[in-house]
Amino acid sequence: MKTVRLDGVKACIFDAYGTLFDVSSVARGAETALGNKAQDVLELWRAKQLQYTWLRSLAGHHADFWQVTGEALSFALSSFNLDRPDLKVQLMACYMSIPAYPEVSETLQRLKTGGMKLAILSNGSPAMLSAAVHHAGLSAFFDAVISVEEVGVYKPHPSVYALPERHLGVGADRSCFVSSSSWDAFSAKASGCRVMWCNRFRQPPECLPSTPDGMIGDLSALPEIVLAP
Repeated sequence: MKTVRLDGVKACIFDAYGTLFDVSSVARGAETALGNKAQDVLELWRAKQLQYTWLRSLAGHHADFWQVTGEALSFALSSFNLDRPDLKVQLMACYMSIPAYPEVSETLQRLKTGGMKLAILSNGSPAMLSAAVHHAGLSAFFDAVISVEEVGVYKPHPSVYALPERHLGVGADRSCFVSSSSWDAFSAKASGCRVMWCNRFRQPPECLPSTPDGMIGDLSALPEIVLAP
């Protein structure tokens, strides 16, 4: 997948977890609490977290991401006979203080200085996103922090990807959505967005409709792609 310049972009919209915020910090917290079972618990937790968002969306049984994340963790801990309330409290707390990746602040500053409107579009609940943005010291950069709670359904539902235009007043043809999750990037493109896939984890392309406009290894490459020369 080639990376090309995107002309006429007036707004950049970012996924949160794994794109702006380094969820490996949750892994470090888990290692302290769980020892040699940490990796297995984390993998099952993340898998169930995503499964539950998709299943709830399909079934019409919405609950916010904090509840879904807690339910997924309960399943993972129970699967390894670790269903202790103190562990759940400790691991859930990690989600409220996730740091940003090293290049995020400088990248956002360059985009903001270049006149770009900036927003977050995330499955995260408003409280989770507010805590993450504040903890990472990024509050001043964003014109909007948008949660799927506004539509009561999770990504990749098309109604989610339509939310930034309501907040920013910038159409999808003048915006760039950025996500490190391949399924999110491919789904956003299928919904009509212009998309850069931040492929931090060197994933193969998805076999899904509509390929993102380009791919970058981290966010530091984004300003050269979307800002006018």
